Formats: sequence, structure tokens, C-alpha cells
Amino acid sequence: MNTTTGEITVLGLGEMGSAIARVFLDRGYRTTVWNRTASKAAPLVEAGATTAPTAAEAVAASQLVVVCLLDGTAVDEVLSTLGDTAQGKVLVNVTSGSPDQARAYERWAHEHGAQYIDGKIMGDPPYVGTPNARFLFSGSAFEAHRDALNLLGAVSYHGDDAGAAAVEFLAQVAMGYEVLLGFLHTLKLVRSEGADVTGFADRFAASLTAYQPLLTSIAKAVESREYPPDLGPLDVQFALMDDLIGHRESVGVEAVRMRETRELMARRIADGHGGEGFSGVYELLAGAPNQRAR
Repeated sequence: MNTTTGEITVLGLGEMGSAIARVFLDRGYRTTVWNRTASKAAPLVEAGATTAPTAAEAVAASQLVVVCLLDGTAVDEVLSTLGDTAQGKVLVNVTSGSPDQARAYERWAHEHGAQYIDGKIMGDPPYVGTPNARFLFSGSAFEAHRDALNLLGAVSYHGDDAGAAAVEFLAQVAMGYEVLLGFLHTLKLVRSEGADVTGFADRFAASLTAYQPLLTSIAKAVESREYPPDLGPLDVQFALMDDLIGHRESVGVEAVRMRETRELMARRIADGHGGEGFSGVYELLAGAPNQRAR
């Protein structure tokens, strides 16, 4: 066991909050915990934590305070009870929420003499404290507390803007659901043709490494507003669309997103950009055709 000397408070002892508190306990931190339902603190108290009867008393016990609650409403309720005890503290809020919420909490912290770090978690409670739990952080106070926060898992820092971690989190989660929903539709297509869905899934998973350089290339194209023919010229790619849509619809698989893709490609080609790459479709999504980033 690491015998790190330090102190920390954890507000909220759901599965994730409890896992966070246990990591700090295991690393030798003097750990104070609070939860609205006090009985949830019992296992941590047995492991050496100190429980506080109120959130304000828990905050008073440590400079570094991790807030891990259900949602923004719960955070608001707890903050409203702190009074002057937040002064001089560093609040690390890992509760789910939007970028605007994160920035609002930072303003609240500054108005009450505290510093603020926003955090978002990508991983399940059993993996906290290991590289399999990803913690995204943002806020100008992060660097001073990096060593403590690094104990939680694979940590990345996204800059001084308190909302940046939430931007990264929401974008990655949304992308994940886009991919998974498309994957489920495609499994329906594969299965409807009598093919082995597990075999298809294995082969598709093996092909995903090829997407990494492509995604990076597309992002660079969007930044520069220059669109080389990634995957080939757009007008060549467009020739596949009717077959893709027709096949899906013939076996009862929805093609709404595929039809949207076809429409965007057709518009881009009609605007004279058929020789460019698929990344150029971004101009239509951005609503500012051919405007160069400044």
C-alpha cells in the first residue's frame, strides 16, 4: 500500500463515489466522506474513513473536495448548504453535466473563494484506480493537484476552460452511441441475409484500426478547410449510395441516416466539390460553405 500523506473529502457515496474514496484510502489519504444516506459510509468507515454529519463539515475537513453526486440538481442542493466553508477549498466535481454547467460551477466556486476543477468519468466503478477508468479533467487548478487525481485512473487534462472536459466526454459518448446504433442496424442487415453476425463483428472489429488515421486526417481537413479525396473523390463514393440504401431497405433495415448522407453528398457535388473528399461534407453541417478558419 502506498503511504501517501494527504487529506481529501468525498461528497456522494454511490458506487462511483465510494470507489473514488476507497482509492484515496488505500493510498494513505486521510479521507472524510459524506452521503445523504449516512449508512452508505459504513464500509468506508470500517476501512478507515471519517464520516461527517453534514456536507459543510465534510468540506471543512480537507482542502481537496471531490463531488460525485447523481446530477446537477444534487450538486446545487449541496453547494447551497456550504456557506463560507468552501473558501480556500478546491472543488473537483466529477458529476455528469454539460459544459455550461461546469462553467457555472466554476463561477460559483470563485465567488465563494474556492478553486474549481471539472471532471468526467469514462469507466465503471470497479475499474477506478486502474488504467481502465478514464478521468477527463479541465480547469485552471488542475496542475496543482495532478498527483492526487492521477491516482484515480488514466487521467487526461483538457485545458483551463472548465467546460472542456464535459465537451470531450459528451462528444465521445455521443460518438459511441452513433457507432453502436449503426452497428445494431448493420447486424440486422447481416442476419437478415443469413450470414454469421459474430463472424462479421469479429472482422469489423479487426478493421477498426484503419479508421484511426482516417479520423485524424478528416479532423485536420476540417481544421484547415481543405478537403483532399480521403476514401476517394466524393463523386466516386456517391455512386455506391443507391446500392447501400437499396440493400438496407430491401431487407427491412432503416436507411434514414444513409439517405441523409446521400443527400449531403449530392449537395456537395452539385456545388462543384465532387473531386474533394467526404470530409468536405462538413461545410454543409457547419452552415458556412468554403469559409476558412481564421
